[in-house]
Amino acid sequence: MSDNAQTALAQRARHLDSEHLATDRRDAFVLPEGVIYLDGNSLGAMSVAARDATADAVTRQWGQQLIRAWNESAWWTAPERVGDRIASLVGAPSGSVVVGDSTTISLFKAVHAAARLRPDRRVVLTDPDSFPTDVHVTRGVCDQLGLTLELVSPRDAVARLEGSNDVALAAYSHVDYRTGELWDLAAITEAAHQVGALACWDLCHSAGVVDVGLTEGAADFAVGCGYKYLSGGPGAPAFLFVAPQHLAEFTNPILGWNGHAAPFAMSPDHVPADGITRARVGTPPVLGIAALEGALTAYEGLDMGDVRRRSLSLTGFFVECLDALGVDLPIVTPRDDRRGSQVSLRHPAAYAVVQALIARGVIGDFREPDIVRLGFAPLYLSHEDVLTAARHLRDVIDGAEFARPEHAARAAVT
Repeated sequence: MSDNAQTALAQRARHLDSEHLATDRRDAFVLPEGVIYLDGNSLGAMSVAARDATADAVTRQWGQQLIRAWNESAWWTAPERVGDRIASLVGAPSGSVVVGDSTTISLFKAVHAAARLRPDRRVVLTDPDSFPTDVHVTRGVCDQLGLTLELVSPRDAVARLEGSNDVALAAYSHVDYRTGELWDLAAITEAAHQVGALACWDLCHSAGVVDVGLTEGAADFAVGCGYKYLSGGPGAPAFLFVAPQHLAEFTNPILGWNGHAAPFAMSPDHVPADGITRARVGTPPVLGIAALEGALTAYEGLDMGDVRRRSLSLTGFFVECLDALGVDLPIVTPRDDRRGSQVSLRHPAAYAVVQALIARGVIGDFREPDIVRLGFAPLYLSHEDVLTAARHLRDVIDGAEFARPEHAARAAVT
């Protein structure tokens, strides 16, 4: 590549960073010097506010207030309060999102409740290529309720739904976790509604980077984790969305005291709480919710449409850089706007390629069987970071650095 072409790419990176300056929140995050972090789609970087909120929850609230903190620091109402913060990011109304369980448990509750809302229908659709927990949970609910699970790609979901009278629920991931392809939430939801079915969406790879629009898209249920782009920390609590029109009939399949209308009455009979609180189960993970609540402050003052534009600019520029630098790897992520906030590439030694990049300070991850998966968290990545990462990838491939023996040894977490 000529020096002029290199200079042009560098100038373009600076111009794009200037153009998207209003959505730059890099100073809000703790990032190691010399590291370009492209794994925000697996574990978001730690934010200053999340770190400080956790420290305060441990030292002042738990340490000094002790049990009084349930009232004095509003621990008890945190699941709904933080749920409202997430609702504003995913285009849902206040009072429709609650935080507290894992994505797996949240999805179980959503699928089970949806099936109960359509008792005369016996089929549930889901994507065979969804993240495994989605398929496992959905199959498990179907087995428990005597339903039939059909594995249908999102590409074929609208056609499968057309004219059907047997489908209770279409349960899909908004973004394919391997390829980064963004599916049409509104179109699949509309197709489900046209035949009397419901729609549930997994937002793990879109919350915080895509202008989701749950209300606009008429979604019935949605779940998502707090530890990816939302940067709530490892194992951060997940969230559950129930559309307002379903709340009165929402049946929680896990009846716990936190979802009771009067939890401190200690009654052996379960009376569901009003609203989204009925989706709660057990005592909430206060420290995890505190970290997540702190992390979400990074979005204050931002419009999700602007965040989405920055995300598309970063991923689009990365693809542009790969093309310009002559990196000849198949890109499996759509080049148009039908993508989340990641770029995935294929390489027969993908795991080793990722390890070679990590050795250079560019952290991404690997997904079976041959995916180099790079996630672009828009709040703390710049276009200059993107160009530097593309150059490192070129050098790893051109220099066959991935062939070094130390990059082939598999760790427990890939």
